[in-house]
Amino acid sequence: MQDEPAVAVLRLGHRPGRDERMTTHVGLTARALGADRLVLANHGASQRGTVEDITDRFGGPFWVDATDRPKRFLRDWDGRIVHLTMYGEPVQDVEATIREAHRSEPLLIVVGAEKVDFEVYERADWNVGVTNQPHSEVAGLAVFLDRLFEGRELDREWEDPERVVIPQAEGKRVEPADESE
Repeated sequence: MQDEPAVAVLRLGHRPGRDERMTTHVGLTARALGADRLVLANHGASQRGTVEDITDRFGGPFWVDATDRPKRFLRDWDGRIVHLTMYGEPVQDVEATIREAHRSEPLLIVVGAEKVDFEVYERADWNVGVTNQPHSEVAGLAVFLDRLFEGRELDREWEDPERVVIPQAEGKRVEPADESE
């Protein structure tokens, strides 16, 4: 969000043939709910174009990067690290502490797909669970970002959109940005 240190999401793991939509949805959720950047590791980089296309059409800023060395990216991160896992501390118990830390430092949110290497748990400043029950990593990311930004991300203004969604009670309405003003 503007005037705050950056928030990046690192998508670890990507099972080709199985995670294409999930990895794309991690990126779209990160973008829509306030993150500034998505970093896709290894095979997940194939989803980069889809997220960039949405950003081009519906506005930014939002950056998508790829890395074939996610452990090095994690080690080199200059800021605090949150690892979303069902084995972590309850989000409601640590959200205020994380929010306070984020006021002065960039935040990296790590979202896994398959089993995450133990090094991620060790490197994280917080291992955070959005419930300790199995569910989608997309849902966990969405809840976490909403709690981090305390709902401010829902009123975000987008820069240079080609198209805008016009909210309405029924039906779908998407217009070119220059016609919606």
